[in-house]
Amino acid sequence: MANNKRTLFLKRRMRVRNKLRKVNAGRVRLSVHRSNKNISVQLIDDVAGRTLAAASSMEPALGIVGKNNIEAATKVGAAIAERAKAAGITEAYFDRGGFLFHGKVKALADAAREGGLKI
Repeated sequence: MANNKRTLFLKRRMRVRNKLRKVNAGRVRLSVHRSNKNISVQLIDDVAGRTLAAASSMEPALGIVGKNNIEAATKVGAAIAERAKAAGITEAYFDRGGFLFHGKVKALADAAREGGLKI
């Protein structure tokens, strides 16, 4: 099996997801997806299999359409924190997927914490 970028990404994603499944005690999962042009995040209830809240840099209301930088990630993190409060969610597990925890992903997590979401 070749260790190309995609294979390593998938291995990291499954390692993170499996660890979360072991320790998840009824909490929701804050799942992050980052593409070259956008960043999005969802609050997912794995027991019910439903998305409870979501935020993305593609939303015109946030004013950052088509941007994928640390500023956009911070705004998306703040938006998901206030939507989590509206849905009655105070704590969640952070699922970074296969993305490394630095830069935009870290900025999103920090903004969500500052907004009152316990990660």
